[in-house]
Amino acid sequence: MRSVIVYYVLMSALAFAMYWVDKRRATRGIWRISEGTLHTIELLGGWPGAWIGQRIFRHKWRKPQYLVVFWVIVTVHVVGWVLYFALAP
Repeated sequence: MRSVIVYYVLMSALAFAMYWVDKRRATRGIWRISEGTLHTIELLGGWPGAWIGQRIFRHKWRKPQYLVVFWVIVTVHVVGWVLYFALAP
């Protein structure tokens, strides 16, 4: 279980950093990180860092289409963990 927590922390740090970079690029009007890439990092476990990044940088938190996908990813993770612990011997 410890390695899973470390993995989530690392992916969250990556997601947070990517939100920071994307927000800086957005304000400068230069090439951006694609939403698909951001969602992939979230799906791979970085959703907590992405959520924090959304709040701190005020980035992607007003785009309804983006947020629907984000919250589906969060729901998949939460349901997955609930099922894992509910079905664990």
